[in-house]
Amino acid sequence: MRPHLRPALPFLRSALLALPVAALALSAVTPARAQSASFDSSQKSAIEKIVRDYLMEHPEVILQAVDAMQERQKTAEAERARQALTENRQDLTRNPADPVAGNPQGDVTVVEFFDYQCGYCKAVQADTQKLIKDDPKLRFVLKEFPILGPASVVASKAALAARAQGKYMELHTALMAQRGQLDEAVIMRLAKSVGLDTDRLKKDMESPDVLKVIASNQALAEKLNIHGTPGFVFGDELVPGAIKLDDMKRLVEAARAKG
Repeated sequence: MRPHLRPALPFLRSALLALPVAALALSAVTPARAQSASFDSSQKSAIEKIVRDYLMEHPEVILQAVDAMQERQKTAEAERARQALTENRQDLTRNPADPVAGNPQGDVTVVEFFDYQCGYCKAVQADTQKLIKDDPKLRFVLKEFPILGPASVVASKAALAARAQGKYMELHTALMAQRGQLDEAVIMRLAKSVGLDTDRLKKDMESPDVLKVIASNQALAEKLNIHGTPGFVFGDELVPGAIKLDDMKRLVEAARAKG
């Protein structure tokens, strides 16, 4: 059985049984009596046996129904994502509170939702940096999205607070390069290593502006149906999960071609 089939079986069982029963019922009565037709228990059992026997002989019908249902869901989700991107374009790409890497005046904007404790985010970090370096027209928006526990929140607050000392990218890079679990001691050690005044940093971490950025990103992610990291937006295309550099470049060029 396909891995995705089992959760859908209750729905499919009722749907696949109901539809053939309805079809048989309509063919067994005249149009005038179709709405008032009813079956006794023996008739219902006979109809159910016909359907059951058919499905046993043609199990591929179930798989085809699952595939068709999932394709419809995928299409609907893609359309909802496009609509959400359009409705939230300003907050997504032009929020002045968000750190921006690359060319601030670039002709294509890429957005990344990330968490400093996300192994996949760390895995794509080198590729995103190379993407930015290789494309002088690229604008890259960094969305702090701490969803992997309290230490993630502390790390995001520290990174955002580092902007007041002009050291966001330095701390961001250090946090992304750190292997192993983060805690406040590790975060402060990294902050000190890149030249930050940690006493000032701790105060700035609790500023309303820093907390507002995180809350805003979380609300935006919810609107865009982003529930994991990393989550990328290339132009008008939402791409969840880690992707390779070649795919990033292809998506950037596709966005650039659309203007």
